[in-house]
Amino acid sequence: MNDEAKKARAEAETDTEAETVADYLRRHPRFLSEHPELLTLIDVPHSTGQAVSLVERQVSMLRHKNELARQRLRELIDIARQNEELARRMHQLALSLMDAAEPKDIFATLYGNLREDFHTDMVAVRLFAEPAFVDTFAGEEFAGKEANEYALFRSIVERRTPLSGILKRQQQVFLFGDEGDQIASAVMVPLYGPGWGGILAIGSRDSERFQAAMGTDLLANLGEVLSFILKPWIKES
Repeated sequence: MNDEAKKARAEAETDTEAETVADYLRRHPRFLSEHPELLTLIDVPHSTGQAVSLVERQVSMLRHKNELARQRLRELIDIARQNEELARRMHQLALSLMDAAEPKDIFATLYGNLREDFHTDMVAVRLFAEPAFVDTFAGEEFAGKEANEYALFRSIVERRTPLSGILKRQQQVFLFGDEGDQIASAVMVPLYGPGWGGILAIGSRDSERFQAAMGTDLLANLGEVLSFILKPWIKES
């Protein structure tokens, strides 16, 4: 038997012995706790390249796990603080909307607040309804009850659930006009009332700002508030 064959055989025997030991420890989980002196006698490889005792290795692993746990806790605290601040801003926006006297004031408050306090690039409202008082709506919010574009948003309005992600080209143009192609991601919040529907669209040039998996509970609440505030100004049809 040549040297290479002897070496391969020795390695195979070592692997078999190691698996035997591992299997024994699996079947006797209390073995090391009953023989604590072995923890300092058994050396294991370490990332430094030097062997350390098993107890040192376990301590090092526990320290690493504790640091990961502390880091995760810090991240959760930061997220909680961000959510608390976001909820506060949403609450303040709702109060400001309720204080607006006319639709033009409602939309001005909505657009200004979302752009400034929430750092959004574009905001638009499109209502598929008939205005009760046409003169009070000086902007482009009303698309008309029979607008062909309603098909692009009907499912969102009917589900009453915000949808976020990348817009279709037709949606970009209809919501944001000629500058719609600058919007890389957006969230569409449904607006609704008796016989009418609409969309509050918030767009960003950042493709990562509004992702499909993001939470939209606060935005859904904003949609409910805005729908309630606009209700008296829109005909039931």
